Amino acid sequence: MKRILIANRGEIAVRIIRACRDMGISPVAVYSQADREALHVKLADEAYEIGPPASSQSYLVIEKILDAASRSGADAIHPGYGFLSEKEVFAQACQDAGVVFIGPSASSIRLMGDKIASRRAMKDSGVPVIPGTEQPLASADEAVQVADRIGYPVMLKASAGGGGKGMRVAETEGELRSAFEQARSEAQRSFDDPTVFIEKFLRHPRHIEVQVLGDRHGNRVFLGERECSIQRRHQKIVEECPSPIVDEEFRQRLGQAALKAADAVDYFSAGTVEMLVDSPDDSGQRPFYFLEMNTRLQVEHPVTEMVTGIDLVKEQIRVAAGERLPFRQEDIRMRGWAIECRIYAEDPFNGFFPAPGRILTLFEPAGPGIRNDSGVYPGFEIPIHYDPMISKLVAFGDDRRQAIGRMQRALREYRIAGIRTNLPFFEVLLAHQGFLEGDLSTDFIERFELMDKLAAEPEDETIPLLAAAIDCYLDRSRNGRPQPQSTECSSKSSAWREFGRFRNRL
Repeated sequence: MKRILIANRGEIAVRIIRACRDMGISPVAVYSQADREALHVKLADEAYEIGPPASSQSYLVIEKILDAASRSGADAIHPGYGFLSEKEVFAQACQDAGVVFIGPSASSIRLMGDKIASRRAMKDSGVPVIPGTEQPLASADEAVQVADRIGYPVMLKASAGGGGKGMRVAETEGELRSAFEQARSEAQRSFDDPTVFIEKFLRHPRHIEVQVLGDRHGNRVFLGERECSIQRRHQKIVEECPSPIVDEEFRQRLGQAALKAADAVDYFSAGTVEMLVDSPDDSGQRPFYFLEMNTRLQVEHPVTEMVTGIDLVKEQIRVAAGERLPFRQEDIRMRGWAIECRIYAEDPFNGFFPAPGRILTLFEPAGPGIRNDSGVYPGFEIPIHYDPMISKLVAFGDDRRQAIGRMQRALREYRIAGIRTNLPFFEVLLAHQGFLEGDLSTDFIERFELMDKLAAEPEDETIPLLAAAIDCYLDRSRNGRPQPQSTECSSKSSAWREFGRFRNRL
């Protein structure tokens, strides 16, 4: 491969561009009108506009992506994650157009993208699944019948779902009947498919996933596990590798189940088998159940890269080019500990509501063990049209304690002005005793009432600071620029310095 088009944006597009550079491959970007000044556009060798800001008119339009690939002479397309990455029609369209799709086969995507069909396939392959249905629910009455059989609480889930959409928990029959229509309606709006199914709902489970990697020659390995239990609105925000509760025996059980799942769909490329892990049973073992398989690169892939030393993006590209995996299962070694915090433009004081806007100043952390996969820069405006992720901050250490310490240092160093971010939340989380002890679950935030532990919302000093700077500037202008020691400006010297920086940027 000599040229790869990246059908994505933001930090993951930047990440793939850098992998291409390392491999001597020319990276090509696409962008919507909202992303004309985005970092991935600036870093690519070529960039092609593909339409208006709305992803439905740009990043999700297969014809526009393929046209850009044709115009650029790209050999292959990397979808990143999100957008078209798990659309079987896109993988098939790439194949039909004679361009390599850097990912699994369309058939693998199709089977694992249907949560009901994937449950059946996993059950047939001997992979444990949560008690529930392997057929779509036809009515609320049928849902009630299943719930009576498997016991409350239960969860309704969209068959084509993801990101927490189309999911409802019910504790009683009344709640279930109401939740059935809500789940179907949200599934229709989000995925154009109202199909839902039902599962037993586990209280306080852990979300642990296994990274798998396969080639087109039938070779497959698993690269350890990731703990992804810290979530808000059913979406991960903190991940770590390895998991605090997984020993080598448990790792092998998880890994072998993940390989069975990959074998069932003849999987190649990078993929992730997600599991829900319950509390220990009477024998002391932790039951685990197949949740879903993500047929793409994961947001949290950097923590696995840090611990295994394997570059997953490069391996994806090599597999797509027809190469064999350069290692066997016995070659995989896990060393150290890595933690990732997803830095978002969102307001933790307002239910993590998205807070896009212009980044006025940006100071990114660095130093030993710190990696920051970012897609922004000072002056960049985070659009309202997409996921408001700023970066993925990763801390690596010899053990979990050191990784946490380095992450705490990095969070203190991270400075972003002009927008609200979830940085204050992470500082509270990483200081919490439950997190430090590894007592994690998907309801960790609610269980420990973590939001109540956030300090009072800090006062926004931007307006007073600029007002003081302007007042000081005008005062100097009127009085022939008095000495800095003057009473008029001495108390505002920091504001004056900030105004100088602001003026220089203009």
